[in-house]
Order: sequence, then structure tokens, then C-alpha cells
Amino acid sequence: MALKGLKEPSLKLILFGGKGGVGKTTCACGTALYLAAPALNRGFKTVLVSADPAHSLSDSLGQKIGGQVTEVKGVANLSALEINAEKALARFKSEHDEQIKKILDTGTSLDADDINSVLALPIPGMDEVMGFKTIVDLIDQATFDKYVVDTAPTGHALRLLASPQLLNDWIKVLAKIRWKYRYVVETFAGRYTPDQGDDFLLTTKKAVKRIEDLLRNQGRAEFVAVTVPEAMVILETERLIGGLSKYGIKVKQLVINNVLQSSGCDFCRKKKEEHQRYIEQIRSRFSDLTITIMPSQAGEIKGIEALRTFSQELFGEP
Repeated sequence: MALKGLKEPSLKLILFGGKGGVGKTTCACGTALYLAAPALNRGFKTVLVSADPAHSLSDSLGQKIGGQVTEVKGVANLSALEINAEKALARFKSEHDEQIKKILDTGTSLDADDINSVLALPIPGMDEVMGFKTIVDLIDQATFDKYVVDTAPTGHALRLLASPQLLNDWIKVLAKIRWKYRYVVETFAGRYTPDQGDDFLLTTKKAVKRIEDLLRNQGRAEFVAVTVPEAMVILETERLIGGLSKYGIKVKQLVINNVLQSSGCDFCRKKKEEHQRYIEQIRSRFSDLTITIMPSQAGEIKGIEALRTFSQELFGEP
């Protein structure tokens, strides 16, 4: 069974996730090439995005990819981007610094030095928030038809997908501070005029809603899990799928990568039998998922031609 349904025009966001080393990047790259290919009337304008701090798109594609959307050489309709979450957070702080200061200045007893100290503190998880906001902002620009995301290993990926809730909680704290200020103003002045602080809260709240709506809309977003036939990896895959479910994200497809097909020697025969046992476990544990089995490759899958060959097998199409 090959991956299905990813070329539906309504499907915009496709995320690949799983334990480190299972082949998420290769699956994401192969999918992006498949969607961008002009053959068979596909030719979707596609952007391939790495949300993994340890970016490997450059190595996989065989060209330098950085923090700006870059056209992939020799591939029509395909661009790529490696998100720098720290830079995205710094940019967010720079853009909204005055608005946040306004909220803290009017709603707390902190002086200017205290406020600057608060804003200078690292906020746990905010880099993931800004990383995902970068993806959603890119989608809002409507430059591309398809957005394929190579996520980080399981724990980081779950934090990434939990980021809307973290941002929402952060906004709630600021909104509570602002409402106290509004209450005082209305009590003594009789009328309250919204300012840039209120505009910031409303805009950011809408951004959170957009992210949550996108992730939970199965017609517009799909998360594809990637695993290999090994006991520990299967357990982590189970945790990933369970974690995604808590955020309202339903996984429909699972890729079992690096499955040994040859039984030409004693080692190969035993390894193949072991893999088949694990595949049966996977089919039993994830009986509601569509499963795609990808065989072990003789060498590294690097460069456009190797990725195209992998892509053809992943989708069962030339």
C-alpha cells in the first residue's frame, strides 16, 4: 500500500514525524518531489519546510537551504526552507516589543527596567510557537499549493504541535493584566479606548485560532507518522500517535521504513523474519491506519535522483 490522498487540492499542510533516524526527512523530501512533479497533471507549487533544529534538508537535497524560502535547483515547482525558531522569536519580540511593554506598563506596577528584564527572560517553548507561526504565516501568504513539513523527533514535534496552546496561555495572562487596567479606566473615566496593546492581543489570539483550526482540519492538514520495524521505535510511535490525538490531530497513514526484503543469506533471512514479526505487531496496534512499507535501500538516499526513485516507491507511481 502506498501513501494516498496527499494530492487532494484542499489538503494544504502535510507533516511527517517520528523517532529520530527513521527517515522522516527522506519521506518529506520524496513527498515534496512527488507533489511538485508536473507529470500526471500534478505539478503543485510546493514548499518543503524543516522544523527540526538539526536541519538536514540541505544534505538530503544536495544544496544549501537556509532561513529564506529557496528554489530547489533542477526541480520545477519546488522550494525549501529551514526554520530558525530563535530568529523567528527574536523577530516576533522586535515587532511587538512596544505593544507588550504597553500592556505591562499600564496593567502592572513594574517600572521600565523591570519590564525590560521580564521581556529579556527566555520563555520556555516560545521558540516552537514561533516556528509553527512561521509555517502558518507562510500558508496565509498563499504563495504555494502544498506545504510539506519535516518535523523534529517525537518529543520536539509534540511540543511544536502543542505550541498553539502555549501561546494561548501566554496571551491569557497578558489579557488578564489588560482587563484589570480596563476595569480601572472604565471605573474612573467612564469609557475605555482600545490601544495598540489590545490590537496585539486580538491579532495574536486570531493567529492561535488559525493554527488550531488548521491542525484539526483533516481536510486541510495531515500528519503522517514514520517508523521502522524495531521494538523501541514502535513504542515511541505509539506515544507519538497518542500524543497527537490529545491535540485533536488524527493520524491516518503510517510509513514503515527500512524493511529488509532480501533473504539471500542467513543474517538477511533472520532479519527479514524479525522485521515481519514487528510489522505484524504494527498492523495489530495500528489497525485503523493505512500502512505503507518501504524496503531497505542499498545506500544513502541523497540527492534529487535518489529521492525521486524513493518517491516513486513511496507513492506507487512513476
